[in-house]
Amino acid sequence: MKKLKKLYDQIIFRDWCKACGICSAFCPKNVICRDETGAPVIERPDDCIGCRFCELHCPDFAITITERNAIRNP
Repeated sequence: MKKLKKLYDQIIFRDWCKACGICSAFCPKNVICRDETGAPVIERPDDCIGCRFCELHCPDFAITITERNAIRNP
C-alpha cells in the first residue's frame, strides 16, 4: 500500500513582510530561503511538511501555510 504525501502551499503576503528572516530561520526543511534583499523566497515548496513554524513565528502574520490535496507517493 502506497502512502499519501501531503502537500502544502506557502503564501507570503509581500505587503506585510518586513524581510526579517524569521520564517527562513525556523523552517526545518529549508523550504524558505532569502533573496539578495532579505525577502523570503519559496525555494522547495514540495519539501514543506506543514509544521507551520514559519507561520507561527512571523511577527507580522505575513506567511500562511495551507494543505493541498494529497497525492500518492511512488
